[in-house]
Amino acid sequence: MKNNDPLHGKTLQVILEFLVDFYGFEKLGEKIKINCFTENPSIKSSLTFLRKTDWARKKVEELYLQTVLNQYS
Repeated sequence: MKNNDPLHGKTLQVILEFLVDFYGFEKLGEKIKINCFTENPSIKSSLTFLRKTDWARKKVEELYLQTVLNQYS
């Protein structure tokens, strides 16, 4: 049975690296206003914050889904 969840099997790191490659930290910080994207951003520090902060992680996952869906539609 195929899992239809587009986040299935995707780690937070894979999602974040995709978004940073796609938008860059500056644009990402405009789209999702959290300091880990605007103040001295790095993948490592962003992952640390996002793993502890459910609402921020949810925003990142939602942006990922929107971005992927827009790419393939």
